Amino acid sequence: MSVVDTLVEVKQDHSKFTRLKNKILNRTATVAVVGLGYVGLPNVVSKASDGFKVIAYDLDINKVESISKGVSYIKDVTSDELSPLVTQGRIIATNDGSALNDADIIAICVPTPIDEFKQPNLNYIKSSMHTVLENIKPGTLVMLESTTYPGTTEEYIVEPLMDKGLTVGEDVFVAYSPERIDPSNKIFNVDNTPRIVGGHTPSCGDLSKIFLGKETMLVTSTKIAEMSKVYENTFRYVNIALANELALICDKMDMDAWEVIEASSTKPFGFMPFYPSAGVGGHCIPVDPYYLSYKAKEYDYSTKLIDIAGDLDIKMKEHTIGKIIRILNEAGQPIRKSKIAILGVTYKKDVNDLRESFIHKLLPLLEDYGARITLYDPHVSYLETINNKYEIENINYRKLKNHDLTVILTDHSDFDYEEVLANSFLVFDTKNACKKQEVEGVYYKL
Repeated sequence: MSVVDTLVEVKQDHSKFTRLKNKILNRTATVAVVGLGYVGLPNVVSKASDGFKVIAYDLDINKVESISKGVSYIKDVTSDELSPLVTQGRIIATNDGSALNDADIIAICVPTPIDEFKQPNLNYIKSSMHTVLENIKPGTLVMLESTTYPGTTEEYIVEPLMDKGLTVGEDVFVAYSPERIDPSNKIFNVDNTPRIVGGHTPSCGDLSKIFLGKETMLVTSTKIAEMSKVYENTFRYVNIALANELALICDKMDMDAWEVIEASSTKPFGFMPFYPSAGVGGHCIPVDPYYLSYKAKEYDYSTKLIDIAGDLDIKMKEHTIGKIIRILNEAGQPIRKSKIAILGVTYKKDVNDLRESFIHKLLPLLEDYGARITLYDPHVSYLETINNKYEIENINYRKLKNHDLTVILTDHSDFDYEEVLANSFLVFDTKNACKKQEVEGVYYKL
């Protein structure tokens, strides 16, 4: 080997890429996770458990203090998992942005909501990048994990770094790898769910894939990775809308939509079951399709299926309140002053998350009609509307006898549905929770 070749090899060995690659492989890299919500905290615990030192950063001092005490506030992360990692010093929680200067890898896991006009709100990403720019050191990998429209990583991560005088792919590295966390899923979690990642340059992608692990698909760009995520959730949104349309048709034809779906599901190929919903909720499905819709408009393209799905979601919410009124009327009970028990207020079974839950729209409507509401949910203790504050109880089945109607809004595993049917005067089941236990004249489905 010539002297020139030796010098080139030495230079490559000391490049920022090689140094960071070796630190990742040797587990000597420090990882900072920005945003400690339902995505961030599981990532913190996962990377700390994998041998990395992790800086858990959030502006919310309550989250920082809770983590510092080893107490988890996320159902998918137990305190028993978190506490030892904090005690061992593998996790350090802070709201001091300067701590990011110690990080070799910065994962941004902040919310990306929509506003009242269904327009993307990227303020959390902007704020996070402001802190990153103030504290980043050369040789760092910045990875955005928040769901967003194609082009966000380039606009909000790459361009600010370049404006700072850093060359992406040499001085710093940038990638996009969307979170795929499904709260309360007992099978798939942050560690065993396959990931996708796209780098701004090939070196960015290579480093990110090494960091994320072998169950990671490397795509050709950050835009492809961004698009794949919004497409995943748009796929679900549109297919739930189709199930909702089936439910509306079946209701008019006096048929059971769930039985139809169950029958269709016996086909072992070419069919994937989706189910009706009184109102699509959560932090992903009712939000992410509008990131795609927003971006498509820049290219003079109208996303008709997304708009139709949104219209069906609204129609389903109207159908739900209409059916509550109809069930009560058929029993000779006007909705005004009727006593209604609602079982489950979260957007999904077995979680404590109220974001975009249908309860936020249903409660004000029932209040306007003059109904008297009792809420039961084992995962939430308090809920406030514009007009009222609700102390949420754990279910007492005998108390259901004192209500004119029981509405199953969220099908938590904690509920005993045989007891619900046995103690209720009327039951309106929006989740098919009681399945084949229905009693004629008492039990109604969505």
